[in-house]
Amino acid sequence: MKVITEEYRKLQQELHQNPNYGVASLQFAPIVANIIKDLNVESLSDYGAGKKNLLKGLTELGIKLKVYLPYDPAFPEYGEAKAADLVCCIDVLEHIEPDLIDNVIQDLANITSKFGFFSVHMGPAVKVLADGRNAHLIQKPSSWWLEKLIKYFEVLHLQTHGVMGHGFWVAVKPKEKINL
Repeated sequence: MKVITEEYRKLQQELHQNPNYGVASLQFAPIVANIIKDLNVESLSDYGAGKKNLLKGLTELGIKLKVYLPYDPAFPEYGEAKAADLVCCIDVLEHIEPDLIDNVIQDLANITSKFGFFSVHMGPAVKVLADGRNAHLIQKPSSWWLEKLIKYFEVLHLQTHGVMGHGFWVAVKPKEKINL
C-alpha cells in the first residue's frame, strides 16, 4: 500500500534537515508517558518518527520501553511500519499527501494492536516545502479527520490543543478490539 510518493519523500528528507522540523512530539511526550504507564504498554510504534524526538522525550521522562519501533519514509533506514501495543502518530497526518491519507490511516489501523495516540494540527504550518507549498498539505477541521478515523478506530478521547484550538489529539482503539 502506497503511503508516499518518491517526489514527496525527497521533499520531506530535505525539510528534515531543518533542526526545528519534527519537534512537536516533545510536547506530547508527557501524555504518551502517562498512557504507557496507565496501560502497561511494552511496545511503541512511532509512525512518522522523524529524528526520534518522541523517544528522546520519553527517555527524559524516565520511560524505558521494551520495544521502540520508529517508522518514517524520510528515514528509510528505520524500515517498514511495524505493529505495536501503542502506535503514536504525532503531528504527521496533516503532512500526508491528500491522495494518500486514506492509505496512511489504513496503515495505522493495520499496525495498531491495542491503542493509538494521534495528534493533528488543523491550520497552516510555519514551514514551507522546497516547492513552495505549505508543509501542512491537509488543513481540515477535526470533524473531517474524525470521519476518516472512525472507519477503523473507536475514539476513546479527543482533546483540542494549541492556540484557539488549531489542533487536537485522540486516543483510539481498533474497532475489532474495543473490549476494554
